[in-house]
Amino acid sequence: MKIGIDIGGSHIATGLVDKDGKLIGKEVRDISSANIKSEKDAKELILNIIYDEIEKLLKKYDYEISDISKIGIAAPGSPTETAITNIVNLKIQKFEIGKILEEKYDAKVKIKNDGKCAGLAEKEYGVLKKYDDCVFLCIGTGVGSAVFFDGELLEPKHNPGFELGHMIIDINGKECNCGNKGCFETYASMKRFKKDVINTFKLKENITSEEVQKYIRDNIKEKNVAKFIDNYIENLAIGISNIIKIFEPEAICFGGSFSYYADIFLPRLNEKLKHYVFNKETKYELVCAKLQNDAGIIGSANL
Repeated sequence: MKIGIDIGGSHIATGLVDKDGKLIGKEVRDISSANIKSEKDAKELILNIIYDEIEKLLKKYDYEISDISKIGIAAPGSPTETAITNIVNLKIQKFEIGKILEEKYDAKVKIKNDGKCAGLAEKEYGVLKKYDDCVFLCIGTGVGSAVFFDGELLEPKHNPGFELGHMIIDINGKECNCGNKGCFETYASMKRFKKDVINTFKLKENITSEEVQKYIRDNIKEKNVAKFIDNYIENLAIGISNIIKIFEPEAICFGGSFSYYADIFLPRLNEKLKHYVFNKETKYELVCAKLQNDAGIIGSANL
């Protein structure tokens, strides 16, 4: 039995995964409102949550610690073989979490960038299985990504690479957590989308993501809401068209909380892309992730 841990900017999800990549069960903890003042706070929070969630899962599904064969971690930033690094949303520069978990659970720990983990899961078990050349975009708190060519994940020798969320689409644009301005994820992420919905339509600050989605769906025919969606799709199309021009993928798969809006966003995005794609004969499909928010857990467990 394997354990997959998906450390995101707003949540930590831990799951039990069997040998066939099937998710047996999971625990999810929201950390968006956690009072993280320092790197030490973040490290303690992450470890305590992981310990608690593993204990709950083992008890719930009648497993022992000795049944754990491997632990996989999906994390943003540029993780190493033993550490998660450069997670700006959680104030973490470097955290040798792999060594800590290996010692505690006596199991091998593998760590990889979260976008790559989710992409690998979608390629192995999800909607991307039938494509050789494809791109996976996990649009949630940020924009994670994975690129596949001839069926294989493209990986540079050093950092994870292919940080498509940080390609700059507006040099004078909004400031990103990475320190640059105009990064794709500052316009495309669902975190930014939610914030802009709240500010634009004067909604309550503590509104949930589910309530934001309901508001959009209930008011989609209103002119101001339709215009807001069009502006979001315009920026999204600029980034996606760049990806298509560079990689010429057979398909682009959208995961993360973006997938809950797929019926609204994807038809509009398809129309908008017709104006931006360089080669008008380019054939591509826009598809929605099959595994949704479980992809990071499954992908990390199967590293």
